Amino acid sequence: MRANLFKSRAAGLAVLALLASAIPALAETTVRIGMTAADIPRTLGQPDQGFEGNRFTGLTMYDALTMWDLSSETKPSVVIPGLATEWAVDPADHTKWTFKLRPGVKFHDGSDFNADAVVWNVGKVLDKNAVQYDPSQIGVTASRMPTLVSARKIDDMTVELTTKEPDSFLPINLTNLFIASPAQWKKFFDPAQGVDDKAKAQAAWTAFARDASGTGPWKMKQFTPRERLELVRNVDYWNKDRVPKVDRLVLLPMPEANSRTAALLSGQVDWVEAPAPDALPELKAKGFVIKANEQPHVWPWQFSRVKGSPWNDIRVRKAANLCVDREGLRDGLLAGLMAPATGTFEPGHPWRGNPTFQIKYDKAAAQALMKEAGFGPDKHLAVKVQTSASGSGQMLPLPMNEYLQQALAECYFDVKLDVIEWNTLFTNWRRGAKDPSANGADAINVTYAAMDPFFAMVRFLQSSMAPPVSNNWGFIDNPKFDELVKKARQTFDEKARDAALAELHAASVDDAAFLYVAHDVGPRAISPKIKGLVQPKSWFVDFSTMSVAP
Repeated sequence: MRANLFKSRAAGLAVLALLASAIPALAETTVRIGMTAADIPRTLGQPDQGFEGNRFTGLTMYDALTMWDLSSETKPSVVIPGLATEWAVDPADHTKWTFKLRPGVKFHDGSDFNADAVVWNVGKVLDKNAVQYDPSQIGVTASRMPTLVSARKIDDMTVELTTKEPDSFLPINLTNLFIASPAQWKKFFDPAQGVDDKAKAQAAWTAFARDASGTGPWKMKQFTPRERLELVRNVDYWNKDRVPKVDRLVLLPMPEANSRTAALLSGQVDWVEAPAPDALPELKAKGFVIKANEQPHVWPWQFSRVKGSPWNDIRVRKAANLCVDREGLRDGLLAGLMAPATGTFEPGHPWRGNPTFQIKYDKAAAQALMKEAGFGPDKHLAVKVQTSASGSGQMLPLPMNEYLQQALAECYFDVKLDVIEWNTLFTNWRRGAKDPSANGADAINVTYAAMDPFFAMVRFLQSSMAPPVSNNWGFIDNPKFDELVKKARQTFDEKARDAALAELHAASVDDAAFLYVAHDVGPRAISPKIKGLVQPKSWFVDFSTMSVAP
């Protein structure tokens, strides 16, 4: 009897063990994403890999004082309160701002978010005398908020930020400063080995990247550089409406479009960024969902304007813009997954303005301009463009550039492509056309975000934004641009500021400042089991809204 009882219990325990082993598979939900990046974006608080880095390792694990509203597929994404609940510029001194902080917020390590944490995080990128100062985080942060000078604690829940000049763009720029945990960093700094504090700080940041702590809706679980990053939901996230519905998010670098698409079709991943356009019919036929929405994004060539550049002739710049059949690119190579660009902003946008130069496909006009500039069928103009094979927002850079190469040949251009790794290209972008890293290129193909005035125009058009300050790669030096930037930046009335920005944009189009080609629509292919995902008019996505159906 006793033996039978033991056997019965053993059998019952075996059944329970089988059930228990099945429960995690049923209960835990996981979404595996194939990114376009060739590596996991940096995890220490200020991501690299462009805005794909912000999307996957910035906005997931961290918050900023201000953040983007990603809740709508139809309305523009605007800045809303994040770790700051409100802010105001000093009416007597427009270089000083007061930010009220959100109470009750905890970092993933359990420490408190407060004014000291804000001051510490500003110091990590701006204060060379701060022990936590990290030069490796400056390039992707300081260049995105170039007027911020310092932060000062007023009380535990209030900070004062100071800019070097009046800057109405500051609250927007602060969406790029992600707040990392000072307590977690100090935990690694104190026992770190090093000849001095600088060496110890570097070791602490390296350790922090492997065991990161922010305040975001996702927490780091496991990190294998160049292979995968696993995040889990932060059940204690301060915004209960944004506590993730999925248990685990797995991020995988997959820079090649066909490989990403094959991984989705074979079930290795549940979601891919930028699927191969020619695979869309097969993906749709097999039930995968294609999400797309026009983004504040521009796919351009940014021209060098240094001495001797072939792009210094406005006739050449205009000819290039008139020689590209953008509709043909959209309907052919990209299978509809782009919008033609006739500037940074299209008609209807408050910053569009009224440019007199109309960007369209007019090959005859382009050829006439090139002949006027001294070129023709027997004398082509050689130009070199630096681009990448993949990367954040780059869409399909190599095929698209080859399309341009063929199109511009019909307007007497000989285009040579210098194809390099995406993160190297992104670094070169901050070094400028005069740097040896340009490798003789007189144009660079790096896509850019157009969500706010600084990102969309100021960092390219203002002469003081030339490297190493920011992204005026080609060293544009146009007094009219500088005057309009100053006017917009120092205007705190929204309508008047919009008018100044519209004037700036119109002036840049009339100057053919870039070769404007496309606006991305952020295509991604996802499993039909993923429900509730909102595809906003933004480079970014809120992963908290999605769920996984059984």
